[in-house]
Amino acid sequence: MNLFDLTGRKAIVTGGTRGLGHGIAEGLMEGGAEVVIFGSNDKVKDVAADFSSKGFKCEGIAVDLANREARKKAFYEAVEILGGIDILVNSAGIQRRHKSEVFPKEDWDDVIEVNLSAPFALCQLAAKEFLKVGYGKIINISSMLAFFGGHTVPAYAASKGGISQITKAFCNEWAGSGINVNAIAPGYMATEMNTALLDQENPRYKEITDRIPAGRWGTPDDIKGTAIFLASRASDYLNGAIIPVDGGYLVK
Repeated sequence: MNLFDLTGRKAIVTGGTRGLGHGIAEGLMEGGAEVVIFGSNDKVKDVAADFSSKGFKCEGIAVDLANREARKKAFYEAVEILGGIDILVNSAGIQRRHKSEVFPKEDWDDVIEVNLSAPFALCQLAAKEFLKVGYGKIINISSMLAFFGGHTVPAYAASKGGISQITKAFCNEWAGSGINVNAIAPGYMATEMNTALLDQENPRYKEITDRIPAGRWGTPDDIKGTAIFLASRASDYLNGAIIPVDGGYLVK
């Protein structure tokens, strides 16, 4: 028996068009799952078609996760496409950078809505489905900034700290009903969100890289294994965990 086999499992992955969400979606499909990816625009259709051309079962839904009615509608559309849901991955996220003393309220509201309120709402919707059958996997994407504050990103840090805490809170209420709620806290990843930091002329690039024992920044492929583990039966007794995938950054 392969504890990591996802054959026949049905998953929703937000932010599945790029970066970590794209890598996670691909990993779940490589494990045998059928996936609906959410993206912010019609590019999601092209990404889903590309996955399908590789032999995976994938559909894409364009949705503004900041719109409360739109994300609810997209959730139920995905469940209908899949014929059910076993796995929810909240990977979509946005970033805004300003000095904290001048951080605009509008940017704060945008980041909190997409990064924290949307995952909260989608977790609720998924849990209602999972409670009917006594089984389900929720994987939230936290961050290193759930452990420390960062620079010029107070809204992002607050949203990811919140993700870690709702993961624990949901675990307390749903673990006894067969629902696993865990989070991955990626370290510094070479994705579009970190373009500014990846500039080798930026002194922060060397500072960060020097602190990573693995000696390199992570990639979406580095998240796949942990996501497959958390989505599979192999993690049935793991709940409320925040798992750093950071090349050792936190312990140095």
